[in-house]
Amino acid sequence: MEDNSSSSSVVSGVTQASFLQKTLERLSSTQNLKLKTEEAGPVAVIALQRYLSEQTEGQQLDSYSYDVTVTDGVWRAKCFLHPSLNHLVHSNSLKTGSDISITQCSFVYNERRLGHGYICIEQLRCAAKRSAVLARVNTVSSLPMLVKQGMERSVVLQSDVPLQVSRKHYLSLWNNDDPEGDIWMSGSPSADTVLDVSKVTLLSSLDSSFKNTWKPLPLLVKIIHKSRLRYYGKFGLKIDYPYQAYFEVADQSGTMSLVLWNELCPEFYQRLNVGTVLYLQNYTLKQSYSNRSRPQMDHHRMKTFNSVEICLNPRNPASVITVVSPKSILPQWGLPDISYQFTARSELEKLANNSACDIIGLVTFVGRVERVKSKGKGPEKFWTYRWVHAVDGTSDHPFILELFSTSQAEIFSHICPMTYLVCTQMRVCHVEGSLPYLTSSCETETFITGYHKGQPYVNDPRVKSFIQWTKTLKDNVVLQKTAVGGYYRYPRPPAMFTQSMADAQVPLVAAADLKRELETLQYREHKKLAIQGQIAVVQYMETPKTPEPQGLKDKEVPSASTDVCDQTVTYPSHSSTAKQTLVESSTSHCIDSSSESRRKRRIQMRNAGRKNTDEGEEQAEEESNSAFEEVQQVGLSLEGENPHSDSNDLSWESSSWAKQQQEVSEHLCQGGLWQDSICRRFTLDEKNVLLQWSNLQPTRWTPLRTADALSPVLCPGYYHVTILGINKQIAVDAVYIPVVSSSEPQAVGLPQDPHGNTMLSCLSSGFLCPLSNTANNSEETLSSPEEILATASELEDTHVVCILDLCHLGGDKVEVMISKVYRLTEVSLD
Repeated sequence: MEDNSSSSSVVSGVTQASFLQKTLERLSSTQNLKLKTEEAGPVAVIALQRYLSEQTEGQQLDSYSYDVTVTDGVWRAKCFLHPSLNHLVHSNSLKTGSDISITQCSFVYNERRLGHGYICIEQLRCAAKRSAVLARVNTVSSLPMLVKQGMERSVVLQSDVPLQVSRKHYLSLWNNDDPEGDIWMSGSPSADTVLDVSKVTLLSSLDSSFKNTWKPLPLLVKIIHKSRLRYYGKFGLKIDYPYQAYFEVADQSGTMSLVLWNELCPEFYQRLNVGTVLYLQNYTLKQSYSNRSRPQMDHHRMKTFNSVEICLNPRNPASVITVVSPKSILPQWGLPDISYQFTARSELEKLANNSACDIIGLVTFVGRVERVKSKGKGPEKFWTYRWVHAVDGTSDHPFILELFSTSQAEIFSHICPMTYLVCTQMRVCHVEGSLPYLTSSCETETFITGYHKGQPYVNDPRVKSFIQWTKTLKDNVVLQKTAVGGYYRYPRPPAMFTQSMADAQVPLVAAADLKRELETLQYREHKKLAIQGQIAVVQYMETPKTPEPQGLKDKEVPSASTDVCDQTVTYPSHSSTAKQTLVESSTSHCIDSSSESRRKRRIQMRNAGRKNTDEGEEQAEEESNSAFEEVQQVGLSLEGENPHSDSNDLSWESSSWAKQQQEVSEHLCQGGLWQDSICRRFTLDEKNVLLQWSNLQPTRWTPLRTADALSPVLCPGYYHVTILGINKQIAVDAVYIPVVSSSEPQAVGLPQDPHGNTMLSCLSSGFLCPLSNTANNSEETLSSPEEILATASELEDTHVVCILDLCHLGGDKVEVMISKVYRLTEVSLD
């Protein structure tokens, strides 16, 4: 809660004019305020918070509402975003750290609560550049919160809770799995109270007496597994904190599931960890819910009681949870030790599909955070995930990890190369014709450098062996083989495309449906789709050379702690060549350059025959001389101002395209190659700015310090492909970047069957044959774009199925990448 007395003293010395204060005063005499351009002074967005919408009569515009905290440099004000503007959040056009101009607003009183009201933003304009307002503010938190006279004592207006008073808490901005807000408690000290353990009962007794009359005697148990949070809020649900979390607990008699319910989750979830000992009273028992995931626990060698589960409730009855201090735990309690099943990379192929394992590795590649829409019922929700490569010295191949959010937001957002990564309860996924990968489960937990101290696994023999291996490496060798962000997909589509695959995994969509998918895509949402038709145009685009903007800013992150797992990665100079090659396969193909384009292109729906015009030259010149964009806006187009008129353009065009182009009703044009689609080499100096670039837009703005600009990165070239739908009514442009080196992240696990480097075989395989090998100083001569395009005539009137990866990169940037092209001979109708 804000201290209003201090706020008043701050304001008394303020002489600067305040746009927000003046606007609030004007709203006292009018219900709705429309501001002229010259009146709409800029305000900076410093917080953007999401929560489940209140249920209202009539059509519900969105499942969620947003509170926007803005500042004019004098005051802060928490405002309600009108639901008609929610699409600006969905596309990350309205975001923290940027300026907006409020052009229409109103003041809304809560008719069911005294002394509560707020400004509702009804119309606004988003500025593309870094905030000019925030550049003038030293400490945002010191600015007073603007509240209408007479409402100063409102607890809601001064607290970290939604403006819509029927909701008691915020959700994470981009998923429903991560704790968000001040209500989530952590770090509370464990109890040192003397426990009466003489009357505790065993888990085995609960299992046998569940259906009989029983008295809930105290339990003394240790947590051996922890699941991610589950939010089950929906319209009409009269529960303030609809959360649930599963734990597996154990005593000397066996293991059983424990469920933490509702408001006990904010109070205890972040305090209850693997290894924590609990003394439980006033719990209830209920029959286990069978349709849920469970951790694999065979390695514990303990009896598992699956028929009932322990429920901890905030009321009826109110459970009593005592977190026992580690120094109070006695050996005679007979609580089991925590057991792990660490698996080396060299052993992975031997594990059965869907079996569980724990891994430790040195991170060499971290993909950008993306989102995928959940198919469940209820309000729309997204899962967040990222791909990671990690090596452990036992194989030439890295662990390929698909990591979903584990309700450990701070750790998930700070995974980066050169850190030691531990992942528990990962599930094995075998891929036909390629390397297996690991995907996280509901019970997966992740830990990185800085978070290992005190974890039960630090004394595991395999962990100690891994630490010893890392001491044989050179830091400069490992750094040269690291990468961050960019377009990344795994596994590759299978060799044959089947109708069953289209129905279950990769939807085969009509061209008109593809248009709708592009239009409804949300920020960092990824979709994989298939479309059938023919390839009408292929152009090889060379990246233009324009100055790289300078002066990107960055916030420093505290250094890691120095326990056995948290020591910084320093390597002696006597590393052997053999062990250096163990991290070879996870490197970046990024190429440093002194130039890249500054132009951004909008998603366009252009009619047949409409020709590209040479627009934007003045805009590009103006932008290059103007203030730099914020870190999360470094996604710049790598295409030329008019790629189709490039004098050095290499292209092939179907003989019938000129006529067909006049007949298509729409051409879905997604521009060229975005900067965000290219992975970057990781450097320690750029660590923090690279983390911001590859993560999602933060819910709160924090002050940034000056740092070096991101190194320019240049793709040596890409193919711009026009696909004509099978009914020749709609065309879509997509980007194809072949893998050319075994050092690229995309090369890991890529099936590399030899092919003739024709245009069609490259589109089908995804790589140029053979891949160059920088580790062995291979001087393989790759086929040139001219040679590849010379074979494109085989595409003439050829019926193909194209697998497309779509990803919304924020604002008006949508990435459309070709993952694979199937010939009809590679399509099965079964």
